[in-house]
Amino acid sequence: MRVLLAGGGTAGHTSPLLATADALRRLRPDVEITCLGTPRGLENQVVPAAGYPLELVPPVPMPRRPNADLVKVPARLRAAVKQTHTVLDRVRPDVVVGFGGYVSVPAYLAVRKRGIPLVVHEQNTVPGLANKVGARIARRVAVSFPDTPLRHAEYIGLPIRPMISGLDRSARRAEGRAFFGLDADRPTLLVTGGSQGARRLNQAVSGAAAALADAGVQVLHAQGKHGGADPVVQESGVPYVVVEFIDRMDLAYAAADLVVCRAGANSVTEAAAVGLPAVFVPLPIGNGEQVRNAQPVVAAGGGIVVDDADLTTEWVAATVPALAGDTARLAAMGTAASALIPRDADERLARIVLEEAGR
Repeated sequence: MRVLLAGGGTAGHTSPLLATADALRRLRPDVEITCLGTPRGLENQVVPAAGYPLELVPPVPMPRRPNADLVKVPARLRAAVKQTHTVLDRVRPDVVVGFGGYVSVPAYLAVRKRGIPLVVHEQNTVPGLANKVGARIARRVAVSFPDTPLRHAEYIGLPIRPMISGLDRSARRAEGRAFFGLDADRPTLLVTGGSQGARRLNQAVSGAAAALADAGVQVLHAQGKHGGADPVVQESGVPYVVVEFIDRMDLAYAAADLVVCRAGANSVTEAAAVGLPAVFVPLPIGNGEQVRNAQPVVAAGGGIVVDDADLTTEWVAATVPALAGDTARLAAMGTAASALIPRDADERLARIVLEEAGR
């Protein structure tokens, strides 16, 4: 059996893709998995590192508003669909799974012409353009959130890795803090702006380093490629660890008592699944999906949300140290969040894919 998984660009697409690939191999060890991406996405690093072959086609970005690039879209799309047909000739998949992103529309159009079974998974509460197209073609449409407006949507949750979905934070706390060079017993804040980082978020939190240190709160800060995390801590002895990227997110979650993060589907789902209280700072661009992603967790009491424009150093200093030190409130938030999230979405999606491949 051969499966082609199409998706890329950011961790929002690649993480569930890889979680599904791993689940397929667990359920069907002889399955042949190939991934489809573009030359400029995160998939070029993470897919080969995970041991899966990667095929590339040109990206077809869709302008958010009319401009000069809009007239180039039809020619770019035709070229990408043509190259996708070449990949299909080479891979000969029994089923194609689309996770959205620039690579998915060419894949969906090529699959429709050939009659290959298609399964679509949408990560966000507000679907992207690619998956709106794919949902009209697909035999099965799976979604991460129950109110996602796609035709024939099946709510299964977001596929996440077993190292996250099965994490016991309290049992791994000492290991996580030792791994990142943190103190064993201090309240610990994790800061991450997603796979690309978030310079403004980085600056706001790191600017409050002294206030955090005064409260005894240590920080593990993944600043991403955009940087901006430049903490000034006056000989406090309270760790503030800055890294560009975290490979071992399981240990980062285990080390933390609280996370400040964006509200992409991965960030919301993983934090909630492991019972980690969160301060969500939705990305202020796009179609508003990040605000919607965070709403169920916030409504349940598992997190709070602050607008990007309101996340200032002053807000962080006035709010986060007290919250990070409130163990009773954090425990209640973690319990509320962890009750919301399906942890078996990777295997549920893999079983759907195997069913469609076998039809």
